[in-house]
Amino acid sequence: MSSLQATNRLKQISQILDPELSSTGILPLTKFSLEARPDHPYKICVLGGGSWGTTITKIIAENCLARPRLFRHHVQMYVYEEKINGENLTDIINTRRENVKYLPGVKLPRNIVANPDILKTVEGADLIVFNFPHQHLTSILKQLKGHVPHTTRGISCLKGLEVNKDGCKLLSSHISDELGIVCGALSGANLAPEIAKEKWSETTIAYKLPEDYRGPGKDIDEVILKAVFHRPYFHVNIIQDVAGVSVAGALKNVVALAVGFVEGLGWGDNAKSAIMRVGLLEIVKFSETFFPESVSETFTKESAGVADLITTCLGGRNVKVGKYMAETGADAHEAERALLNGQSSQGIVTITEVHELLSNVGKLHEYPLFAATYKITFGSESIENLPNLLSKV
Repeated sequence: MSSLQATNRLKQISQILDPELSSTGILPLTKFSLEARPDHPYKICVLGGGSWGTTITKIIAENCLARPRLFRHHVQMYVYEEKINGENLTDIINTRRENVKYLPGVKLPRNIVANPDILKTVEGADLIVFNFPHQHLTSILKQLKGHVPHTTRGISCLKGLEVNKDGCKLLSSHISDELGIVCGALSGANLAPEIAKEKWSETTIAYKLPEDYRGPGKDIDEVILKAVFHRPYFHVNIIQDVAGVSVAGALKNVVALAVGFVEGLGWGDNAKSAIMRVGLLEIVKFSETFFPESVSETFTKESAGVADLITTCLGGRNVKVGKYMAETGADAHEAERALLNGQSSQGIVTITEVHELLSNVGKLHEYPLFAATYKITFGSESIENLPNLLSKV
């Protein structure tokens, strides 16, 4: 389905859902659009109540309010329960309409329901959005296994890779394998605090229609996904390259960690650009090597590619962690604890996994930036030696 076709179909669906549009004759009803009428409002839920998880839930909840015949009113958001000044975080979110720990100062729509019970959250869901630190994925999938019908669809906002002795797989593929559902990926130049304040940005969703696709109005497809996620301030482009979007989203955090190292030493923008150049080369090489089905254009044309890399290297949490390590001499986990308010630096987790994979397959020497970032992160190499380690790239 082309972008133009998707846009036209979204307009047709919008007209079905808003009777006032039909009376104007602006978008005449067609046989195709009538067939697209959903046979039931789709239930969307989100797993994850951090800053990005809460922001994505806000976006979805706004669209559920705007399209009541297409989506169920309430959006369940699974939140790992914790106490804030003696109160449950879920109770605070549901009563004050604010995630005071992870997204303070942002008012949330009233149709968001923070739920500490993951099985109740996903019950009856047509689409599950996975949005939490990826190191928790295995335990969450164990809880969900056997409780999610195969007709449910998924979108992974997770950043990372699943590495084992046999190689690595995409987190969306890991979700599909464990739960028996089709799962796409969402990634882009998306800093949660900016999007939560409704500052304009773009994102990329990668999704392939499943073999058991039940047809328009009966299943999640590209048009429904655009209706779920697209907002005036959050523009969505949908492609099919799940591998490219996922790899770019995972490895940009490693590069950002290295950018933080050189920023912490005060080396300036030229040095940061050098890191980003080498980082982009290694991201593309990694994707071509381990996921040959990926599309090279994803890394240059999509928000999930070089745009996300630049944004993450300009101000994400991984840069902050790397900078703090360089400035203070703290180790990686000390920096996380000092800076991230209980959240994690995905760059630290991902570089550990990438180093394990490249070591297992004997290719570590082909990725000098990734190798150097691992050594610096865990104290076996100095940041000052980074230019020498990259001199032949």
